[in-house]
Amino acid sequence: MARKFAEISYTPAVRAAQERYGSRRANMRFEEADEPEALLSETEIDFIEARDGFYQATANADGWPYVQFRGGPAGFLKVLDQRTIGYADFRGNVQYLSVGNLADNDRIALILMDYANQRRLKIWARARLVHANEDADLVARLEVPTYRARVERAVVLTIEAFDWNCPQHITPRFTEAEIEAAGLRLTATQTEPDAAIDAALGDGPLELVITGIRQLTPEVRAYELRRPGLGDLPAVEAGSHLQVPVRLDDGRLETRSYSIASNPGRRDAYEIAVRLDPEGSGGSSAVHAGYALGMRLNTGMPKNAFALHDDDRPAVLIAGGIGITPLKAMAQKLKSDGRAFRLHYAARTEALLAYRSKLALALAGDVTFYAGDGGPRLDVARVIAEAPVGARFYVCGPERLIEAVRQAAAEHGRDPCDVRFEHFKAPAPEDSDTAHRVELARSGITVDVARNQTILDAVLDAGIDADYACKTGTCGTCAVKVLTGAPDHRDQALSDAERDQASLMCPCVSRATTEDLVLDL
Repeated sequence: MARKFAEISYTPAVRAAQERYGSRRANMRFEEADEPEALLSETEIDFIEARDGFYQATANADGWPYVQFRGGPAGFLKVLDQRTIGYADFRGNVQYLSVGNLADNDRIALILMDYANQRRLKIWARARLVHANEDADLVARLEVPTYRARVERAVVLTIEAFDWNCPQHITPRFTEAEIEAAGLRLTATQTEPDAAIDAALGDGPLELVITGIRQLTPEVRAYELRRPGLGDLPAVEAGSHLQVPVRLDDGRLETRSYSIASNPGRRDAYEIAVRLDPEGSGGSSAVHAGYALGMRLNTGMPKNAFALHDDDRPAVLIAGGIGITPLKAMAQKLKSDGRAFRLHYAARTEALLAYRSKLALALAGDVTFYAGDGGPRLDVARVIAEAPVGARFYVCGPERLIEAVRQAAAEHGRDPCDVRFEHFKAPAPEDSDTAHRVELARSGITVDVARNQTILDAVLDAGIDADYACKTGTCGTCAVKVLTGAPDHRDQALSDAERDQASLMCPCVSRATTEDLVLDL
C-alpha cells in the first residue's frame, strides 16, 4: 500500500530528512506508486489473523504518543472486510490511556510482528470504540469463545494505509509454542533441535517444508507447505489432494491424503488442514503431534479425484466440518472465474467453522454459515429444492450429510450424475455386508475378511505389502486387478473403463458380490 502510506507519512519534515540523509530519490517511488486503495489481500489477511499480539500507538490531546501492547489468542485481531479489522478490548490495568486518547484523536498506528520469520506489517487506521449496548452483534463477533477474559468494548479500525517493513534489524525470537512446534527442547541453557526435523519424512517425489502452522479451530490445524528453495509448486486444480507421510505411534510410516485447501491460483505454497480425530486410525494424531515448523516432507504429487465441472452450469457446494477444505478451494476458483455458485457450510458450533472469517470476506454474498449452537440450521432438502436448474452439487463432510444430499437430490428429481461427493472417512459397513474370503494370486494365500473389515486391512493384517494412501476410496492408489469374481465398487476414484475394461477395484472400500474373489496380489 505504498502510495497511501507515503501520503500519510511523508510530511514536509520527513521529506526534508530524506533529502538530508540521501534517501529522497529512493523514497519517491512510494509516492508515485499506482495503489490508490488500502485493501487487504489474502497475504495480509493470513498474517493478521495469525498474530497473538501487536503494538498500537495513539496520541493524547497534548501530542504525546502512547504505545501499548495488545495481546490475546492467535486470531483475536479479526478481519471484518478488506478495509476493516477489529478486536475485543479485554479489561486491563484500567488506566484507559489508549481509550482516552482515541476520544480526542481517532488516528491509530499498529505494528504486527512475526519475530520468528522476521516480518512486520505496519497499519495506519481510524479507530472507533463500540460497546455492547451499541452493537451487541459486532461485539459478539469479535469475542474469542475460548479465551476467558472480560470484554469491555470492541475496537473497530478502518484502514487508511499499510506497509510491509523489510526484515533488517528484526532479531528472531520464538514463543514457547513456536519452539515446541519446531521440535526444540527448551532448557535453562540451550535449545537442542530434534533430530526428526533434520531428516525428511517419507519417500515421495515432491519435497516440501512446513513453513507455517495455524490453529484454525480447537480441533483443526492448518499447515503451510513450500518448496525448500521457495520456488513455484506444481499447479493444482480445485478439489486436489496431497498424500503426505505420517509416522504412527507404533513406528509405522504410512501416508494420508488431505485436500489442498489453499487458493488454486497460488503457486508459492499449499495449505492442508487436519482435524484431530482421537478415534480415527492415528493419522491425524500423528500429524498434530509430529508435524513441526521446518520439518521436511517427501510427499506424493497432487492428484484430483474431486474435480469441478468446466462448463457454465451453476455449482452448489455443501460442506460439513472439516469437509470445507476441498470446497474452500472450489469456491475461490469459481469466484475468480466469475461463475455462479453458492457455498453452504455447517458445523456443530460457531467456533468449529474453520476459515469462517476468510470465507465471509472473500465470498461475501455467496456463502451461508450454519452453526448448531445458534443461528439457522442447514436444511439440505431446501438447499436442493432452491438450487438452479442444471446445477452441479459438491458435498464433503460426515456420511450422514452426504447421504442426506443424495437422498434429497433423488427426491427432487436431480440427476445422480450431478451430485459429486468426497468422503474424509471410509464409508461405514452396510447392513448387507457379510464376511467373505479373498484369494491373493501372487502371494498364494487366502485371507478372511470380517463383515466390518475392509479387504485392504485384511490383506495388510496378513503381512502382505500392498500400496495404499487415503483408505477412503478417493485416490485410487490401492487399485488392484480382479482376476476372478465380481467386486462391489464403492470408490470414487476409478472410472467405468478402469472398472469394466481393466477389471480394477479399490480394496480399501469395495467388497465382493460373489463368493469367490481372486486379486492380483
